[in-house]
Amino acid sequence: MSDRPVSVSTGNVPYTVTIHDGQHCWLGDAQPANGGADAGPDPESQVLGALGACTAITVSMVAARKQWPLTGVHVHLHYTQRGAGGTQISREIVLDGALDDDQRARLMDVADKCPIHRLLTGEVRIATRPRIELVATPGAVTP
Repeated sequence: MSDRPVSVSTGNVPYTVTIHDGQHCWLGDAQPANGGADAGPDPESQVLGALGACTAITVSMVAARKQWPLTGVHVHLHYTQRGAGGTQISREIVLDGALDDDQRARLMDVADKCPIHRLLTGEVRIATRPRIELVATPGAVTP
């Protein structure tokens, strides 16, 4: 799992944000039905995308390490809000290649061990605190 910090900033377009991880930069936005400009994926899609990417990468790494004939992984995700019952994420995984039944079963088990799956299903604590950054004022004298 990465310890690379991520920062998110608003800009001039309402609800559109720029996301940086120190090496990459991408946009996020609210859905148009919620006032967004559709300039990037909404936060829910980004979470599902993270789970799908992590699943495909983890399964591919294990198959490569074991030299199994996996030629592709396709992950399809959908989520449903269940009110007080929480959120249900449906994940369908297609494994391409001449894998036997045992290899397919083991790779499906591996999917639940990807770091994002464990993050989403484990106990998560979020510590939020204010961060004050001083912005230099032109002509101001700094002590």
